[in-house]
Amino acid sequence: MVLRVELDLLNYIKSSFARSLRPWLPSIPSFQTDAYRRHTSRRLEHLASLGLELAGKSVLELGAGIGEHTGFYLDRGCRVLATDARQENVRALRQRFPDCRIDRLDLSGRGATLQERFDVVHAYGLLYHVSDPESAIRFMSSCCEGVLLLETVVHPSSDGPNAVAEDARDPTQAADGLGCRPGRRWLYQLLRSCFSHVYVPITQPRHEEFPLDWDAVQPARHTRAIFVCSRLPLSLSSLSEELVARHRPQA
Repeated sequence: MVLRVELDLLNYIKSSFARSLRPWLPSIPSFQTDAYRRHTSRRLEHLASLGLELAGKSVLELGAGIGEHTGFYLDRGCRVLATDARQENVRALRQRFPDCRIDRLDLSGRGATLQERFDVVHAYGLLYHVSDPESAIRFMSSCCEGVLLLETVVHPSSDGPNAVAEDARDPTQAADGLGCRPGRRWLYQLLRSCFSHVYVPITQPRHEEFPLDWDAVQPARHTRAIFVCSRLPLSLSSLSEELVARHRPQA
């Protein structure tokens, strides 16, 4: 287990360095800030540390943006379908990953459909950019044969989806200008209605937007939570099937 996690971390660091040498896409500067890159690195480092069996899987990536998470799976020999709601992001994905399956997929309404099912559904940084999170979660469940990996901004204490307005001009925000800040416990219960097993990590990414103590956190614009949902039980010491209030920082 420890060796596999260390190898995953090493592969991620190597691939991140290689990708940093590629020319950026100047037409979409929102994805190029130091803060955005740091946030992406901390999340993927944490994901690699969980010990999940991800290599060689079929993966549906939702809300891929310009593909900052896509390489994480390609480097592990996965068969990836990367999707985004915005056509400009889809064009950027196709330019960066010409050999990868890319498609436009909008989860902002109730009409999203996809006939395929995937071993892994990756939805990091997407859910809070849709106005109907319940419909989006049920769509993710319908596409998922194995594991849903979900990271999103949440409200730490309130219930319900908590609709908010977002800037539709920003390519990192909701395409239709309507998002949400779902209550953490509300979202946990919704996920349990769709999956047999719902876990939260024992650790958190080393980033200020991921609380270590949910009892002490104050509502903020970006308070983030991670969920791992599975059809089958996962026997991993990195995960808890309880909605834990306190986490450890990632080692």
